[in-house]
Amino acid sequence: MLKRNLYFALTRPYLSRENERPFLQTIENLSRHLRNCNDLISSISTHSIALKLGFLNNTVNVNHLINCYVRFRSIATAHQLFDEMPNPNVVSWTSLMAGYVDNGQPSTALFLFGEMLRSPVVPNDFTFATAIKACSILSNLRHGEMFHAHVEIFGYGGNIVVCSSLIDMYGKCNDVVKARGVFNSMSCKNIVSWTSMIAAYAQNAHGDEALKVFREFTSLSSEHPNPYMLASVISACASLGRLVSGKVMHGAAISLGCDSSEVVASVLVDMYAKCGSLDYSDKVFNRISNPSVIPYTSMIVSTAKYGFGRKSLQLFEEMVRKGLKPNHITLVGVLHACSHSGLPNEGLYYLTSMYEKYGIMPETKHYTCVVDMLARVGELDKAFDLAKSMDVAPDDKALLWGALLSASRCHGRVDIAAEACQQLVNSNRQVAGAYVTLSNVYASAGDMEKAHKLRVEMKRTGVHKEPGCSWIEIKDSSYIFYAGEITSCPRGDEVLCLLRELDQKMKDRGYVRGRKGLVFVDIEEEAEEEKVWLHSERLALGFGLISIPKGLTIRIMKNLRMCSDCHEAFKLISEIMEREFVVRDINRFHHFKNGCCTCNGFW
Repeated sequence: MLKRNLYFALTRPYLSRENERPFLQTIENLSRHLRNCNDLISSISTHSIALKLGFLNNTVNVNHLINCYVRFRSIATAHQLFDEMPNPNVVSWTSLMAGYVDNGQPSTALFLFGEMLRSPVVPNDFTFATAIKACSILSNLRHGEMFHAHVEIFGYGGNIVVCSSLIDMYGKCNDVVKARGVFNSMSCKNIVSWTSMIAAYAQNAHGDEALKVFREFTSLSSEHPNPYMLASVISACASLGRLVSGKVMHGAAISLGCDSSEVVASVLVDMYAKCGSLDYSDKVFNRISNPSVIPYTSMIVSTAKYGFGRKSLQLFEEMVRKGLKPNHITLVGVLHACSHSGLPNEGLYYLTSMYEKYGIMPETKHYTCVVDMLARVGELDKAFDLAKSMDVAPDDKALLWGALLSASRCHGRVDIAAEACQQLVNSNRQVAGAYVTLSNVYASAGDMEKAHKLRVEMKRTGVHKEPGCSWIEIKDSSYIFYAGEITSCPRGDEVLCLLRELDQKMKDRGYVRGRKGLVFVDIEEEAEEEKVWLHSERLALGFGLISIPKGLTIRIMKNLRMCSDCHEAFKLISEIMEREFVVRDINRFHHFKNGCCTCNGFW
């Protein structure tokens, strides 16, 4: 009945007269109906009618039909229609390419572009933008540069749509220099191009540059930032640990009515968590009326990094009960929660049920979480066997063997630590950190000769350990501290005086400095104690204690893993000073309160 009614609605002008105008009106009706089609069945019915009436000889109608099938993700039918077209035009080619990009097949879209170049049809700006988007998804810099060359050859080097796509592509391919080059070459910029440049910086850990571009935008453009721009700026604040700047952007989102946008809300959850304010993350999340998998995933990952594994799992089960299907990142967050909260049985359950329950095949990142989880609870032999059985890319190998090396040091397993170090050195990833960690493993085990040889080898090959650095934000200013550098420490004399007082109070409670931290094998014991005492996070804490009023949480960011000696000291100081501290290191968050830490030793 639906098909019959549709047939008469479309063909009544065509059947009522014999002149040309009703015929054209029918074609217009068909085109309008295809543009407004809201389900696949209706599209198929319209396709059938158009075929009976002989309207599929018209390129415009077929293009509308292709777009219909693309919109409803029936890409095979769209491609079949395209193959049957006698003279596909640039819209036909571009629509089909866009369909493959949207259906997660960017390689096929690039293949089609190559075929198009061999045809008489000339690509337009939207064709190039679509092809470049495919390169962005693939993070294929070589192909992206090739398309950039084609853009210049075909005269689209100044096109705002194409240039915005190029900026996004270079950002996704981790080449912010070329992204900025394209941005600077644009004589005219719109909200999309500004957003693409900010996102390129934010995605590549250039948070300060992202904020700088945003300030340029606000001073030069009359447009208001959209949710995607705000999300990128908030993400930059998160990576820098700039809570004050993040709160300012949250206020801007509220004033622009964007705070209810899911993309903004999700990144706000992440930002507050990364800036050491999980309570605010929770508040933002709870204000989302119907959170999808994205904000749920942000909250699951955030609580996991704070050591609240049980809460992460509760959020996951709540999400599943609501009928939301988790993605592979959600499951990484769940396994991360199990790893950082000492829940191996739960972690193994989620790993083995991933495909059966959620249709997600475990990837390297999932197995890396499991290796880390087993190693943290002392199941090092199982973790080692699993790591050896995996064939992984170099970047993933760094995460895998880095986790195993760290756990081996904590549990004193010299044999596994040596193998993990060798794997990292062979892959040319985290080489300095691997050498330092292994030398400390040897030193802790009493093998000073091997520890010394490793340090000599580091000096011989020019491998240098990244210096420890911590920073703290007070109002709208950031203060940076480097390990052992007192002269550059703000209010250095006051900080040292306070740290000495605290050191004595900790010793009165049985604390022995320098016995649980890193072992510095090339210095004397007295100097070693001094070195540990002047770790960057301790200098930052001392400054925070004399600068931030009591009652406010002190939040510290660190570029390396917090050493266990400082960890013990922070627990004691939180009890002595009756203060709360949050430390974000390279691995996770530590929330110190009343002599305890939320990590419970699983870090």
